[in-house]
Amino acid sequence: MQKIFGAKSSPPKKALLLGAGFVVKPTLTYLSEKGVEVTVACRGIESAQKLCKDVKGAKAISLDVQDAEALDTEVSKADVTISLIPYTFHPLVIKSAIRKKKDVVTTSYISPSMQELEKDIQEAGITVMNEIGLDPGIDHLYAVKTINEVQKAGGKIKGFLSYCGGLPAPEASANPLGYKFSWSARGMLLALGNTARFYEDGKTKEIPGHDLMSVAKPYTTGYTGFAFVAYPNRDSTPFKEKYQIPEASTIVRGTLRYGGFPEFIRCIVDMDFLSQSTHDFLKPSSDPIPWKEATKKILNATSSSEQDLTWAVSSKHNFKNTDEKSRILAGLRWIGLFSSEPIIPRSTPLDTLCATLEKKMAYEEGERDLVFLQHKFEIEHKDGKHETRTSTLCEYGDPKGYSAMAKLVGIPCGVAVMACLEGKLGKGLLAPYTPEICDPLRDELRE
Repeated sequence: MQKIFGAKSSPPKKALLLGAGFVVKPTLTYLSEKGVEVTVACRGIESAQKLCKDVKGAKAISLDVQDAEALDTEVSKADVTISLIPYTFHPLVIKSAIRKKKDVVTTSYISPSMQELEKDIQEAGITVMNEIGLDPGIDHLYAVKTINEVQKAGGKIKGFLSYCGGLPAPEASANPLGYKFSWSARGMLLALGNTARFYEDGKTKEIPGHDLMSVAKPYTTGYTGFAFVAYPNRDSTPFKEKYQIPEASTIVRGTLRYGGFPEFIRCIVDMDFLSQSTHDFLKPSSDPIPWKEATKKILNATSSSEQDLTWAVSSKHNFKNTDEKSRILAGLRWIGLFSSEPIIPRSTPLDTLCATLEKKMAYEEGERDLVFLQHKFEIEHKDGKHETRTSTLCEYGDPKGYSAMAKLVGIPCGVAVMACLEGKLGKGLLAPYTPEICDPLRDELRE
């Protein structure tokens, strides 16, 4: 019998949050403010403890997700597991959730290995919600909104472009790439090697990774203060079906960078600095060689003098004009590739270069980042009239708080977790491709 002075309150919901990356804290804080008790699990408990500091209801533990028994134990204690670890580990987490009949939320694309678990997910009667960060995530929420509005009014989407860039704010972009690293430089550079597929004027186009930078072109946003270039990213062709836009003859999802980025990347590709081949002279050592010696060996130059190194660069890369040559060589000099500065040896040209880029192109105190996301819809209305409609998100980070990227990945994830805990998402392997899923999430984000 309940006491007359108040109904018995339900116990707080519990979440297991896997990961230690920069998006974890916004997700954790959001859930804490909603009254969710969150256990943060990292391989090293120090990382988890740092994240949990001063967060109400948060607890830190050490956990190796490759230890199935330990993972099952922690998954069973929570109502939902949030997987913010590298996507290759998501299947391990989902399998544990299937065994324990618990829900999962990730911000990653649904991979083939995750897709293979769909039948088991359905049989377990659980929710596995994915693609709910920024890109993918917020991009889906607002693409689906406009597509649904147009189609409900009897119109058709004849073309769809979606470009997103996570960049330093303009005042913090003064380096050769116009880029700064808040995550792995290796991941960003390797992504440039992925083949891109998309629809253009009714035809399927495929661009091999090694040619990707050659198709980058200036992108007009309607905001003249931004000098962006854009290039296609991954495989855009499935979105004709996912977004239910069968009449669209052009569908491109891609990446935004500042002008000059593609030319610089093409040069370091031609220099073989993105090679993953192991070299003895790049192996970790207590006495690492200077950069100019490493550059000489990678380029097979006649000497390590700057004159011979720049000649070797010119022999491998075809500069468009003298101005471009001067700008790119100045950039290589800025990075230190012609200098006596010791390398940070990482065995391969790619990893050794990344170690230096992460050191020289890290965000400094007081600097802020920028996220720019824009959709362009080519619309044919019911009456035959045509319209180009844009949907734009421009967000700056707070140097004293969250970066724009952390906030725009972490908060949507938190919103999806709450929707999952409240039973609003349905069951199965899900992503935000329908109004039924997108509308409530977008409404909550707007709040």
